[in-house]
Amino acid sequence: MTDNNLPDNIEPNATSHTLDEANKIPKHIAIIMDGNGRWAQARGKKRTRGHKAGVERAREIVETSGKLGVESLTLFAFSSENWQRPQEEVSYLMELFVIALNREVKMLNKHSVKLNFLGDTSAFNNKLQESIAKAEHLTKDNDKLRLNIAANYGGRWDIVNSVNSLLQENAGISSISEELLDSRLATSHLPPLDLLIRTGGEVRISNFLIWQAAYAELYFCDTLWPDFDANELQKAVDAYAKRQRRYGKTGEQVQADGDE
Repeated sequence: MTDNNLPDNIEPNATSHTLDEANKIPKHIAIIMDGNGRWAQARGKKRTRGHKAGVERAREIVETSGKLGVESLTLFAFSSENWQRPQEEVSYLMELFVIALNREVKMLNKHSVKLNFLGDTSAFNNKLQESIAKAEHLTKDNDKLRLNIAANYGGRWDIVNSVNSLLQENAGISSISEELLDSRLATSHLPPLDLLIRTGGEVRISNFLIWQAAYAELYFCDTLWPDFDANELQKAVDAYAKRQRRYGKTGEQVQADGDE
């Protein structure tokens, strides 16, 4: 993707924003990339062709997020429930992960993107685990955008894993605070989730970042993931910028806080 593919209102290589503009850009965006299979089937192709197109789209969204000034982008690539899909499709996805990881590292380094995987990657085959470790290592010093790939991830798993981690550290623990649990989640090193996007027309979060999404803004669109381009991402960010985030307060209180 070149800068000429960006919407007119996205400045290429933008590195700074005014305070007001920065507040309108989500620091952390998460996306449920839904619709690959339906996109392919609508074109008379196998579902696997849609997943390949989805990888191409992900590259564009990563680049665009960096240009917008997003700090962290989390993509839901493979849920803990996706193992139930046809074996042929799952096997293709595993191979596609390996190919994409080996191919995209150069692009990630070019745009200073740090790659991180969220989820129980121990369930993947050795080849994929090695590719994940290698890609994470080769991008570990990048500091412009954090790209988090949620693979074999589930929100319930994340919470249970966090609790078990705390219990293992202190078997005699009598209570767990929100702050303590949050510190053990897979996303503990990331900014709080600001905007959760789901493509493909479904209106649910499907066990994705369920703890983290408690006060995130939700954005659902009918666009299938392979068609979700830079313009579509800008629409989501524009919608986010128009919302008032109240965190339990009244709109008047939030307005007053902003005037101080």
